[in-house]
Amino acid sequence: MGEAANGCCAPEQATDWTGRAFSCEDCPHQEMRALGRCVLGRVCVRDVRARRIDKFFAGNPELAGRYLDHLYFEVRTLAAKHASLFEIARLMSDKEAEVRAMVAMRLPLARVKDMRRDRDRKVRVACAMRLEGAELLAMAQDEDYYVRLTVARRLDPALLPIKIDDPEPEVRRTVARRLPVERLAALSGDPDPLVRREAAERIAPAALVLFAHDDDLRVRHVVAERAPLDLVARLRNDPDEAVAEMARSRLAQEER
Repeated sequence: MGEAANGCCAPEQATDWTGRAFSCEDCPHQEMRALGRCVLGRVCVRDVRARRIDKFFAGNPELAGRYLDHLYFEVRTLAAKHASLFEIARLMSDKEAEVRAMVAMRLPLARVKDMRRDRDRKVRVACAMRLEGAELLAMAQDEDYYVRLTVARRLDPALLPIKIDDPEPEVRRTVARRLPVERLAALSGDPDPLVRREAAERIAPAALVLFAHDDDLRVRHVVAERAPLDLVARLRNDPDEAVAEMARSRLAQEER
């Protein structure tokens, strides 16, 4: 009755990472519990749920360092999120990728670059989210497409031409969205129509002649929307009625 009155009992049975139920009776943080800094079923480092563990460390960051060697990887991950930077460097070689990724998100960049060749994509993605300049460029040819995609999203646009021939269309579409306009002509022959459409939507209108006879109606439709009128006139009888209608509409507007 006392625990319920203090709001310390959860409406459901609390379970730890091994699947066993537990209570506050043998908790090492009794003083904190009395102060409301941990609450069974809501704010608890012993709970299996990451959200509850995270709340515990958010409210008690001074304790995070004590849990960096915990057997449950989720506890180590969230402890690394809140612990001192001086304490978490040793987790760069933790056996769990989630822990290493969290470390990569927090360490100074000089240390993060040492993790960019980690065996797990989660860690390399975390590195790509933080590294800059030459260190980020060094990850541009990573074997995992999502790492390369992260690089393409963050790389200086002036360096993006190195990704024009990436084997993954999604990476090339990102390149098309960020590449300097004067370099977009190189994508007019891309094998993926969605890459070509992205390029056509940004390239200088006069350069749309490169896309006027594209095999994909979506690309030609962009040409009909954006191109100078002398080029639009070529599309008034396009095989696709939507493209032809867009071209005729623009021509008609000009004649008014």
